[in-house]
Amino acid sequence: MNLTKILKTACGKEISDCTNEELYFGLLAMVQKMAKEKESNAGKKKLYYISAEFLIGKLLSNNLINLGIYDDVKKVLEENGKNLSQVEETEPEPSLGNGGLGRLAACFLDSIATLNLPGDGIGLNYHYGLFQQVFKNHLQTEEPNPWIENQSWLTKTDKTYEITFGNLTVTSRLYDIAVTGYEGRTNKLHLFDVESVDESIVTEGIQFDKHDVARNLTLFLYPDDGDEAGQLLRIYQQYFMVSNAARLILDECEAKGCKLYDLPDYAVIQINDTHPTMVIPELIRLLLQRGISMDEAIDIVSRTCAYTNHTILAEALEKWPVHFLKKVVPQLMPIIEVLDDKVRRRYNDESVAIIDRDDRVHMAHIDIHYGFSVNGVAALHTDILKDNELQNFYRIYPEKFNNKTNGITFRRWLLHSNPKLTELISSLIGHGFKKNADELEKLAAFTDNETVLNQLLAIKQDNKKALKDYLLHTQGLEINENSIFDIQVKRLHEYKRQQMNALYLIDKYLEIKAGNKPTTPVTAIFGAKAAPAYVIAQDIIHLILCLQDVINHDPEVSPYLKVVMVENYNVTNAEHLIPACDISEQISLASKEASGTSNMKFMLNGAVTLGTEDGANVEIHELVGDENIYVFGESSDAVIAHYANSDYCARNYYEKDPAIRRAIDFITSDTLLKIGSREHLERLKNELINKDWFMTLPDFQAYKAKKEEALRDYEDRMAWAKKMLINISKAGYFSSDRTIEQYNNEIWKLGQ
Repeated sequence: MNLTKILKTACGKEISDCTNEELYFGLLAMVQKMAKEKESNAGKKKLYYISAEFLIGKLLSNNLINLGIYDDVKKVLEENGKNLSQVEETEPEPSLGNGGLGRLAACFLDSIATLNLPGDGIGLNYHYGLFQQVFKNHLQTEEPNPWIENQSWLTKTDKTYEITFGNLTVTSRLYDIAVTGYEGRTNKLHLFDVESVDESIVTEGIQFDKHDVARNLTLFLYPDDGDEAGQLLRIYQQYFMVSNAARLILDECEAKGCKLYDLPDYAVIQINDTHPTMVIPELIRLLLQRGISMDEAIDIVSRTCAYTNHTILAEALEKWPVHFLKKVVPQLMPIIEVLDDKVRRRYNDESVAIIDRDDRVHMAHIDIHYGFSVNGVAALHTDILKDNELQNFYRIYPEKFNNKTNGITFRRWLLHSNPKLTELISSLIGHGFKKNADELEKLAAFTDNETVLNQLLAIKQDNKKALKDYLLHTQGLEINENSIFDIQVKRLHEYKRQQMNALYLIDKYLEIKAGNKPTTPVTAIFGAKAAPAYVIAQDIIHLILCLQDVINHDPEVSPYLKVVMVENYNVTNAEHLIPACDISEQISLASKEASGTSNMKFMLNGAVTLGTEDGANVEIHELVGDENIYVFGESSDAVIAHYANSDYCARNYYEKDPAIRRAIDFITSDTLLKIGSREHLERLKNELINKDWFMTLPDFQAYKAKKEEALRDYEDRMAWAKKMLINISKAGYFSSDRTIEQYNNEIWKLGQ
């Protein structure tokens, strides 16, 4: 394959004469053509992975790697005086997801194609995504995050549907993004848009008329649901997604010869969290229209749909008022009422009913009763679902419950994000790990090899220098590459406990002011978006930004401690942050994080985890051993008991622990109030003293002690490098290829 000739043809001129943007569009066209050649209709039964989010990140390099031409393209560009990294900078990042749920969905699509399984994603084509985060006056503000260009990874199709709601009918349009597998087939991410969408209705920030559904339906991911109009809009979005999905699935299956009674032989639908739940009653409705009886339709759909639970938080298990559903999707309510009636006739237990006494429809209950599989996403998470949160359902359906520990696309998070580490690993154990991550285990043979350990430290240092340059170039932030990079990047939520990290930094700041200076400077790096209506999360961001200002401008402290909050944290930022990390902060309250996936990415890149026994941290701990992870905090059982007994009182910790009181009081000190908002800081302080629902204070001293231990251990560079290498060698288990293989063998059974 003559890449030079192909690229010249795609660009319409000599490579050396092209702008970076022209090269990007030329490579995009070339990749789309090559990807199309790997599409396949093989396989009778197909997976449809429905998700409200697909956080796919920039696609150029990932596709070049998966198609096996990354190095060749890089070389051709270099020969013509061009730089692939600079070409990548012109690519906009698709605004199709928010956090772990969406990133996981993207990883899964990659692995499904890599394993040559027939499976497509189905979601919505959000024009502005969640939002673009902009910091002003130490506060998060939200702006639209446009990404769709005239020429993009989106391919417009001729597939349209008329989707009817209670008070209007809209026309949908299907757009596809090619999903390439590593040395595998090409599948698709199906994204439905509404033909009448109108970006011009967005006014100040991300404000828009929530009532004008025909024009706003696909503008934003998770529109603010702080009012009734926002909640109704979410239902409109969810029904729009699943109604299109159900029609597409039936169309494709019928085209293959499916008679509808045998739908489970042709399709398996994975419902990713509760957002796509309405696909169950919608499929039943469509089957009824095609002449199938209610009981038969329910049976068919129940053998076709499977449900992944991603949360233990009650507020994330969606419950919609009946009158909302009657307004938006009146055609579904008679079916939901039948589903509820069948449950009530079978089980005399109000807790498993679909429609509760307050006239709310529990979406997860529909999934569990009328799907054939219910899976958690980490061993601890699944155990908690069985033993606590969904115990009543587990008693009824023990055969449905199973665990599928999450995984990551290690090719993106290693081959693309950390080429120097990839090169070192390849030189030590060959290239087989790129296809089979289990081969990373071979690195264990080098844990006492000082030459290898020194190479590992040098690569980490290079990555830290690269991050320093990147943050200076993109955000104007200055950091010291010779400091310890302690990083916490994830969605901003109280259960993830960024506030505990912030209290530690206050404590550290005051200790340095008192003369207790660390041996090696520390740089604490955050990245997180807070939902616009989540007030306390916004307050935590405000505190961190105020600390960044105060600490970084204090000449007495800044040589030893710096705080950095990366603006608009996304996949692109993560690809720079993760390879540079020394200490990976995974400090969620035990029992609250379903899995986490950043913990896996950091581990793969040689960071050492500081975390609670929560989510997949438990499995990381089991794999790397006590010496190669820093674990602290109350157990999940203890936390669950606190909630059950209502015996936690935050004020007791505030009053009895001088260090905690000193740190919390600093939030409203003159130092912070001079630059911060009294309203935000006082509200956060009051929340910590009087509520602290996610138990920051009981774990604070243990967190501080364990973090200080990690900082001390960092000083022994050879011992630290050994911890790094062991973490990398054990990271293969967390490949999404392994996760998908388990999904297929135990749930989907494609090609069997």
